[in-house]
Amino acid sequence: MNAARPLLPLDDALQRLAAAAAAHRITETDTVSCFQGLGRVLAAEVRASIAVPGADNSAMDGYAMRAADVPVAGTVLPVSQRIPAGHVGQPLRPGTAARIFTGALVPDGADAVVMQEQCEAADEGRAVRVNTLPQAGLAIRRRGEDVAEGAVVLTAGQRLSPQALGLAASVGVGELPVWRRPRVAILCTGDELAMPGEPLKPGALYNSNRYTLRALAEAAGCAVTDLGNVPDRLDATRAALRQAAAGHDLIVTSGGVSVGEEDHLKPAAQAEGRLENWQLAIKPGKPLAFGAIHRADGSEALLVGLPGNPVSSFVTWLLAVREVLAALQGLPAGLPPALPMRAGFDWPRPDKRREFLRVRVASDGRLELFANQGSGVLTSTVWADGLVDVPPAQPIAAGDLVVYRPLASWIQA
Repeated sequence: MNAARPLLPLDDALQRLAAAAAAHRITETDTVSCFQGLGRVLAAEVRASIAVPGADNSAMDGYAMRAADVPVAGTVLPVSQRIPAGHVGQPLRPGTAARIFTGALVPDGADAVVMQEQCEAADEGRAVRVNTLPQAGLAIRRRGEDVAEGAVVLTAGQRLSPQALGLAASVGVGELPVWRRPRVAILCTGDELAMPGEPLKPGALYNSNRYTLRALAEAAGCAVTDLGNVPDRLDATRAALRQAAAGHDLIVTSGGVSVGEEDHLKPAAQAEGRLENWQLAIKPGKPLAFGAIHRADGSEALLVGLPGNPVSSFVTWLLAVREVLAALQGLPAGLPPALPMRAGFDWPRPDKRREFLRVRVASDGRLELFANQGSGVLTSTVWADGLVDVPPAQPIAAGDLVVYRPLASWIQA
């Protein structure tokens, strides 16, 4: 009898995945409008060619004045001009105030803006009573206080968020250089799989993984090709892998990574390229396959084979496929940041493997546990808002501090 293979620690697996994917780093770039940049990875830094703000301006609606012209609260100043946003006023005459609006340029000679709530219009708007003692600099946004001219505002290698796109636009940048999207082919294996809308034959089940994995790939910013379900035949699996390798950086499969007679992924991948079957020291998601499929031109597409159980497939995507996609785009390796939180549950019989428990934040701020942690219980992934990362053989008692990883930090929408 063959001895059982040792389980591969997750951190070791992630290092191997990142190193292999880094050798296939995407080097082609696109130029996209800031309107189309959401979720893309910046290929070069963005510098500001202007200062933001470009000149001293008012932080609120009110009156611009010289602070020295208001020696006591209640001082009345004549209003010499009105300055809306987008207009340039005249230099402020000593002993007068200017009616000014948020964002309008502060006129030369003024050194303070008093909000309108602390002033009273007088003489039908031709004068203003200032009911406070202003200090020089009050309510003035200084030139360059947000962005200095020449400053780096966005760094190469960062994923573009809505606020990052707004920042680029604020310094006048309308187009951005980004890495080409990862091209991902997804295929599922299993004659038992049916598509939603079709009648279920005895022993069949609907193919949920196809939808979950495709959506995860799209949320990660990938260009996705859905190759559907592959029949459980060696020739069909080989043909599907050849098709998937053409024009794709990564092939992701679901199912067929065990050692059953009907699991053809391993022999097909070894015939068309190379594949290792790993046994990860995690739960759920123990079986994982990793390798590459050769192309006709001598290059290759990476291959990650995920387990077929829906929760296992979901979790191993978050752990393994996310790592590969990050390395392909030059993004930081490793799991996303975690939060220390209190458990509101007991987990007295831990597994010897590292576990990822489906949980959500309860109204008392503690984490509650989904009752059924089975690898086929897809409802748990919808109910949960995060995973508790449990070290091997580590029991949990209510009140313990645990490592909570929000799903939102894993999945870009």
